[in-house]
Amino acid sequence: MFGFAAQIQAESSTANRGQDIADTWQGTLHAGKDLRTVVKISKADDGGYKAVFYRIDQGGDGLPVTKITFDGTTVKMTLTMIGGTYEGKLSSDGKTITGTWSQGANPLPLKLTRATPETEWTIPPPAPRIPPMDANADPRFEVATIKPNESAAPRLQGLTMNGRNFRTRNSSMGDLIHFAYDVQTKQIVNAPEWMEKDRYDIAAVPEEQGVPNAAQVKIMIRKLLADRFKLTFHHDKKELSAYLLTVAKDGQKLTPTQRPGPQPGIGFRPGTGGLTLMVMNATMADFTGFLQVLVLDRPVVDETGLKGNFDFQCTFTPDESQFNGHPPMPPPQQTDTTNTSSAPSAPSLYDAFQQQLGLKLSAKKTSVDVIVIDHVERPSEN
Repeated sequence: MFGFAAQIQAESSTANRGQDIADTWQGTLHAGKDLRTVVKISKADDGGYKAVFYRIDQGGDGLPVTKITFDGTTVKMTLTMIGGTYEGKLSSDGKTITGTWSQGANPLPLKLTRATPETEWTIPPPAPRIPPMDANADPRFEVATIKPNESAAPRLQGLTMNGRNFRTRNSSMGDLIHFAYDVQTKQIVNAPEWMEKDRYDIAAVPEEQGVPNAAQVKIMIRKLLADRFKLTFHHDKKELSAYLLTVAKDGQKLTPTQRPGPQPGIGFRPGTGGLTLMVMNATMADFTGFLQVLVLDRPVVDETGLKGNFDFQCTFTPDESQFNGHPPMPPPQQTDTTNTSSAPSAPSLYDAFQQQLGLKLSAKKTSVDVIVIDHVERPSEN
């Protein structure tokens, strides 16, 4: 998924000048299945360290280590891109680092061993890069298969663009309209009863060559809606309760993206005491569109004034008003064996935004664009 091995300079303590961790380290993470891990640590220009993290059983693309510190015998690494951290102790002979990998609520042991030319594992070549689609292209799907989904799941289970392959799982026509036109359910007027009830799995490939950007994906979905669902509509304005997204008084805490590319990546994983929202290479428009389609119960208007693409994450506890009344269940709280107390629940979404992202969601009535459906049909047969 991550197609580059950019190296982010990091800091290091000078407390342990007798040891040097600049080298190739490797170990196996037992996470349901064995995942061989290689960490290449080198000296940074500032005298500290920088590193790249590889999961070689999942491909040869490297993940940038955002920050690495070496203090005494303690090695710490942070991979902001995937919400992962590692902390371990360097052995007295300098040959192993014994520690714990954390990515979510359940940390796992990971022992890294200093590799030699004879023992070093081979890192596979990175996946071949497909060039981007012409930015001026006006694309459509060449082939699109639409099949009913009978799982009875209450919400969208996935909408992805992996290279040139577009897929949805358990998507409704409403989900497609939400994504393609950046509107929330309350912004769709005169919709048929089956718009949210009927669910589909869709697989499609663009007619044009190259990997589409986010805007081009929306163009293709709009054409799919017109061709296969016979959707026609007109725009109007309506005063609705909405959320305004602004920068909190202490300032935003977002990181410019470490993963440039044509597509944003936004999703969830289990987090300590709640759910962790992971955002990569996303604009504020990408982020607010995701919030109003999948998380919140009303439109979200971006008033941050922030430009560019960002990487960030926050952990929160969802409530029943979110995720259309079907919030994902947070993982069980972990017990702290040192004091036998449970880990505290994560804050609410609104508090988490302010505390962890420096962003604020405020409820307010405002005039927003609405889509008034003139005609629509169930999708045509494949």
